[in-house]
Amino acid sequence: MNAEGKVFTLAEVSAHNNPNDCWLIVHGKVYDVTKFLEEHPGGDEVLLSTTGIRKDATDDFEDVGHSSSAKAMMDEYYVGEIDVSTIPAKPKYRPPKDPRYNQDKTFEFMIRLLQFLVPLAILVLAVGIHFYK
Repeated sequence: MNAEGKVFTLAEVSAHNNPNDCWLIVHGKVYDVTKFLEEHPGGDEVLLSTTGIRKDATDDFEDVGHSSSAKAMMDEYYVGEIDVSTIPAKPKYRPPKDPRYNQDKTFEFMIRLLQFLVPLAILVLAVGIHFYK
């Protein structure tokens, strides 16, 4: 922990995005995982995929469900903190606007439904007549 207390911007961390210099942000802390790339059980591509894309890797890290020993190993790679004001806010989900009720579509749906149900009803009626005669 040679850089304890150092604060980095997202742009600074994002610049470390290759196999020879790889930094990640997890839970607001910055980690230099360059030496760990070859040892990572999931392969180096997993770590490299979360660098240089101007994002926090916390969700990716937590989604995997790392063991407590894996989380303890992180202290070895700690280089500082992230300036949270440089991380863009997550966009809020906005559901798509409901399309207006379209009577033309409803009419087409009814025609298609009848094209399916009328032959089915005739078939059921014919089978019924055949067995009850």
